[in-house]
Amino acid sequence: MKRSRINEILREGDAFIRSFGYIMPPFAYWTPEQFQAADHKMHVARGMGWDITDYGQEKFDEMGLFLFTTRNGDPSHLGQPTGMMYAEKIMISRKDQYSPMHRHVVKAEDIINKGGGKLVLELFNMAPDGGLDRESDVTVMCDGSPRTVQAGGLIKLDPGESVTLMPGDWHAFWGEGDDVLIGEVSTVNDDKTDNVFDMDIGRFANVEEDEAPLHLLVSDYEKWLT
Repeated sequence: MKRSRINEILREGDAFIRSFGYIMPPFAYWTPEQFQAADHKMHVARGMGWDITDYGQEKFDEMGLFLFTTRNGDPSHLGQPTGMMYAEKIMISRKDQYSPMHRHVVKAEDIINKGGGKLVLELFNMAPDGGLDRESDVTVMCDGSPRTVQAGGLIKLDPGESVTLMPGDWHAFWGEGDDVLIGEVSTVNDDKTDNVFDMDIGRFANVEEDEAPLHLLVSDYEKWLT
């Protein structure tokens, strides 16, 4: 993706988020120079910040996702009696923009429709070999109530509704009718190791530097901040 396109998506996404009354944390608006000057150790170590991805496929409008990790715990705290073992994201899934089929190894998550169109999720159980189970029914909890669909079935969440996905639950999603603002509350998030995709794709975009970054992406940190 060209950096100029990423900058444009950042501006559009920030305006969309603000239109629902959601205010981003101050570090969201640091310039690259401010980020370099700040104590950014935790942001880098825990992957907190902006994440604009086309999964390396160069077709963001058809397959992509807009994310911002507002807080994230430490994986070493998992299984300990105390510690920060949770994460939170705000995301935008555009109308008909596909976020490809994937599952998580460790992360359990609540995905919440915060506003806009319907959020549609396609679901599969995990087969014994780790792939998609294309036969068995899938049951997930939606706001505390079970909902069951056939393998590859769809659930559609209106604003205010949510779904709980456990490690191993295969899922893809997109917005229907309009762009969707999504909240995510989860176990500690590690986007570098905890995503397993059905397609042979990457997790982050390949960035072509045609202009200066408006804000750094999480995937920029290694180059700019370490």
